[in-house]
Amino acid sequence: MLKIIGKTKIDFVGMRKIAFVFSSILVILGIVSMIAMLLGKGNMGIDFIGGVTMRGSFNNPVDVAKLRSIVSDAGFGEAQITEIHGENIPPNSILIRSKQVEAGSDSLLGDRLIQAVRRGMPEDEYILDSIDDIGPSVGESLQGKARWAVLLSVLGIMAYIWVRFDFRSGVAASIATFHDVLAIMGIFFLLQKEMNLLFVTALLTIAGYSLTDTVVVYDRIRENLRLFRKRASFAETINMSINEVLSRTIITSLTTLFVILALLLFGGMVIRDFALALFLGVVVGTYSSWFVASPIIVEWENRSPRRLK
Repeated sequence: MLKIIGKTKIDFVGMRKIAFVFSSILVILGIVSMIAMLLGKGNMGIDFIGGVTMRGSFNNPVDVAKLRSIVSDAGFGEAQITEIHGENIPPNSILIRSKQVEAGSDSLLGDRLIQAVRRGMPEDEYILDSIDDIGPSVGESLQGKARWAVLLSVLGIMAYIWVRFDFRSGVAASIATFHDVLAIMGIFFLLQKEMNLLFVTALLTIAGYSLTDTVVVYDRIRENLRLFRKRASFAETINMSINEVLSRTIITSLTTLFVILALLLFGGMVIRDFALALFLGVVVGTYSSWFVASPIIVEWENRSPRRLK
């Protein structure tokens, strides 16, 4: 098997207390972001709170600052206006995204935005290419479905690991997955990045990726517990197992990161935040398989000795 590093003896278990402090900070950030979103103060996208995404083009190059002023004067002060370019995109294309501007806004939000643009720039024809208009009730429904999707995925991970290994491994893997999800939410909250359905898709992808890393480590732990049960302590066996799969994990993670980096740099603005979430998720997921999922088992074993199956 290809290796990029030789045999290592890193004391992952010995660093678990420092890692737990760092992970606690990430989790707290994630919880803060969740509370902020529940209070309506987070950076949720229009998928969850309602709004409109409109793509259109002009006959002539657009003064984005002027267009932003027109849209703001029409009552869409928080609208995001971006020039877009691409092979199949008409020249002078503009993407406008606006959240609900007032309580009780309805499905006419998109029409109001179109009229504001055309009234503000009568000298230049505005050609509408596409529009997505989401009402507040639909946004609330999508919020609920997104929460259930993440929760059920974590419970599914717990059940799978429980059947394949044992109960404590399932709990540890679920905690690590929750850790990864909350960490990415917290980082996005700090960066003021929008959380939308595409972001939820990234979270579910991250959960699956993190599970794969954790299963590889757990497989080696189970194998080594059978081989070295009488010759090494539980913590030593955990360390040995993580070090043995370290090269494989690094190669897999780097390969994945290179692909995601290409998406991040060249994929365009539509999937840029999605790619960023995946990039951060791979890094955090790899970290959690070393410093969260396995060390939790060590702590549990220290308090209630019982070998993995």
